[in-house]
Amino acid sequence: RAADQGHLDAQCTYAICFRDGTGVPQDHTEAARLFRMAGDRDHVEAQYEMALILANGEGAPQDHAESTRYFRLAADQGHTDAHYNLGKCFNEGVGVRPNLGEAARYFRL
Repeated sequence: RAADQGHLDAQCTYAICFRDGTGVPQDHTEAARLFRMAGDRDHVEAQYEMALILANGEGAPQDHAESTRYFRLAADQGHTDAHYNLGKCFNEGVGVRPNLGEAARYFRL
């Protein structure tokens, strides 16, 4: 399997299969593990998906600070949904101190 050999796109795709239960039994914990592996190696979509997992606590313990870190990693690579979610984090003070200037900056990107 390409995912086991460290192919980032394969890891992300396989994680989506586990998240959604497509072709494999649904397993949010395995999805989180695979998203984290690919995200920690700069796969932008995996970073965004890992941020959502950590924000919602589905597949991994809820951790808003770590979720915000993953949103920032994805936003720094131009992921537009990550920009929006990071803006919300700064606007609402979730995982970071509230900062309306930073929120506005991410909402504009």
